[in-house]
Amino acid sequence: MAGTIENQFLTFGIDGETFGIPVGKVREVLEYTKPSKLPRTAGFLKGLINVRDVGIPVVDLRARFGLPEMDATQDTAILVIEIDGFDGHIMVGAIADEVYEVVDLEADCLEPPPRFGTRIDSSFIAGVCRRDDGFIIIVDMDKAFGGDETIEDVSAVAEPVS
Repeated sequence: MAGTIENQFLTFGIDGETFGIPVGKVREVLEYTKPSKLPRTAGFLKGLINVRDVGIPVVDLRARFGLPEMDATQDTAILVIEIDGFDGHIMVGAIADEVYEVVDLEADCLEPPPRFGTRIDSSFIAGVCRRDDGFIIIVDMDKAFGGDETIEDVSAVAEPVS
């Protein structure tokens, strides 16, 4: 039986780990194109891309998660996602090393985030789900880009979703 949108997650890889975000947050997945750089922005904010005549800010998830940067490969993709900004919902491009698939995850498989042992700030983690021989780390993208001046940096260059 096919899952509902509430329990479907787009899975993607960063630095050898598998992450997931709810499909309801994902607008589209694009092949990687180099963003146009913006001066005097946070290190994780890589610039803008043009998506159907709309400028979308692009964020490097590796940098945001505190991981070392890596050159783009043929598998690198940009996830166009919707997050909560200061003035409502905004669209953001998030660079991932690779994109895998959409998976159905039942709510009872989700466990609370671990308190240690992960390489990213656990406040970004909505939960983890055991799958095959590993885990899918479910990321709360609103929290990943919320707080401090992060959302301010992204919101400053993003257009509100209509």
